[in-house]
Amino acid sequence: MSDTPPDRLSSDPNSRFHDAAALERGIGVRFNGEEKTNVEEYCVSEGWVRLPFGKSLDRRGNPMTVKVKGTVEPWFKDAAPEPPTP
Repeated sequence: MSDTPPDRLSSDPNSRFHDAAALERGIGVRFNGEEKTNVEEYCVSEGWVRLPFGKSLDRRGNPMTVKVKGTVEPWFKDAAPEPPTP
């Protein structure tokens, strides 16, 4: 795995942009210069994040989200795992 986080990542396991290995390492997201800890999904190339909207839930029990545009800067919180030695 590289040291660059994916361009688009979702915390929802049903999303096609969900990457369990990347989420296991821990992802930090800075949005418009401010660190956010409640990001549900982000896209660097399109410049947006999805944030929960209050405590509201949709009919499937997932948090309601709002898409906000701006500058997105993700990073890995943990170092890359060492490859196994033979």
